[in-house]
Amino acid sequence: MRPPVSRRRPPEALRAAPPAARSGPRIKSPDLLIAESGADLEGHGLRRSMGLFQLICFGIGAIVGTGIFVGLSDTVAKAGPAVLVSFVLAAVTCVFTAFSFAELGGAIPVSGSSYSYAYATLGERTAFLVGWCLLLEYGISVSAVAVGWGQYLNELLGSLTGWQLPAALSSPPGDGGIVNVPAVVVMLLAALLLVRGIRESARATAAMAVLKLAVLVLFCVIGLSAFRAGNLSPFAPEGVAGITSGASVAFFSYIGFDAITTAGEEVRNPRRNIPVAIMVCIGVVTVLYCLVAASAMGALSADEVAGRPAALSLIVNRVTHSTLGGGVIAFGAVVAIASVVLAVMYGQTRILMSMSRDGLVPRIFERVSPRTSTPVANTWIVTAVFAVPAAVVPLDAVMNLSTIGTLAVMVAVNLSVLVLRRTRPDLPRRFRVPLFPVSPLLGIAFCLYLSYGTGPATWLQFAGFLAAGALVYACYGRRRSRLGQASAAQEPAVEEPVVHEPVVQASAAHEPAVHESADGAATGVTTGVGAAPREG
Repeated sequence: MRPPVSRRRPPEALRAAPPAARSGPRIKSPDLLIAESGADLEGHGLRRSMGLFQLICFGIGAIVGTGIFVGLSDTVAKAGPAVLVSFVLAAVTCVFTAFSFAELGGAIPVSGSSYSYAYATLGERTAFLVGWCLLLEYGISVSAVAVGWGQYLNELLGSLTGWQLPAALSSPPGDGGIVNVPAVVVMLLAALLLVRGIRESARATAAMAVLKLAVLVLFCVIGLSAFRAGNLSPFAPEGVAGITSGASVAFFSYIGFDAITTAGEEVRNPRRNIPVAIMVCIGVVTVLYCLVAASAMGALSADEVAGRPAALSLIVNRVTHSTLGGGVIAFGAVVAIASVVLAVMYGQTRILMSMSRDGLVPRIFERVSPRTSTPVANTWIVTAVFAVPAAVVPLDAVMNLSTIGTLAVMVAVNLSVLVLRRTRPDLPRRFRVPLFPVSPLLGIAFCLYLSYGTGPATWLQFAGFLAAGALVYACYGRRRSRLGQASAAQEPAVEEPVVHEPVVQASAAHEPAVHESADGAATGVTTGVGAAPREG
């Protein structure tokens, strides 16, 4: 009787994995993400040296900058005095998504942020595209932020010395210049601070965050002292369409709060501190932005503010009839925008480090210096790559593209929290999204609504950007994915059917030992002492 075909059992890790892990989307479990966090392949790890106060300052440092100091005038050009409503609409969108970030940041405290959350829920391909979109949110936005830094640097130099950098060296092509040297300089300074260590960077960011909050409060005091209700009429000259377009521009002012989650491997007690820091930052920034917008619109008419560079300094100069107040605001803006560059560059390097750890981008991005415990090569590559658009691309050319990339990432994060609640209800969570599942669904709806306000040209640019990302993943990421390679190496192998030979006569000295299967069929013959069963 021919025995049944025998098979080797698959490894325990694959037997325990859901079918999707082997035949569907490549999904990396939250437990594996956390286990692999904190070190590169050489064992050089990141240090947990940030406390709650430093993390909150880091979040404020990442948010408050170009969006309010420079982008306010662009928002006013779209919405008029209804810029207040635009800021509130953008804030509501961020609040719903912030709930999702807070839950996921506490449950999966790793530096990959939304990229890692998508990897744990939506699969590797989607996670790669999320990481690709983060190049827009962090990389392109840091270029845009650096562009705005040059405007206020010139304003500060003018108020202090009466001299300004020539337009050819302080503005990009299209804005009357050749190259934006200040934008490159601020990125180089941020890189120098980042490679020294996270502790030094966190201290510098905390000091700059406190300073720029004080400057914005001073602006509100000055602006409200000259408040005129007549400046608010007509309130919404472009109607609902103008408010929606203004909200899409105002949303750029909130980009950066999710950078808090990229500190998941360098903050103490991340499961508690990350959710708290996110909610505190969103609350403080929303109140502050609404006060700044109300002060600006009450002090000057919308026509006088719309489209003006360094608008906050302009308002203070008009109200105080002096350049001194505007110089103080310009100094605050220079510090504020520099802190945003620092925080956003930090977030970009940590995202790339996580992607490199998974094999989706080259290994150089995950290498950590044993001396400073920072990804030094990663930081300098990011600086070199994104200094180019900062030097030669106008601010308005990249603002909408960065906004729609961020909104796409937020849609993925809201989807991730919905999926993770279903697939891993047992995962420890120090913070849970309130009104679940209504909150993440509303977050998705608001993100799609604001994406609609960016316009058809931005949609086409973003579609082309996603197509390029999908091509990069297919040609590089999928083949080099460490999760994919590990799954392929653990695929269960099938043995060939055993060919049996008839039992032959042997001498008494070498009595054959016949091995039988469960049904009594012979499976092999030992022809001598110590010999292994012979199989055909």
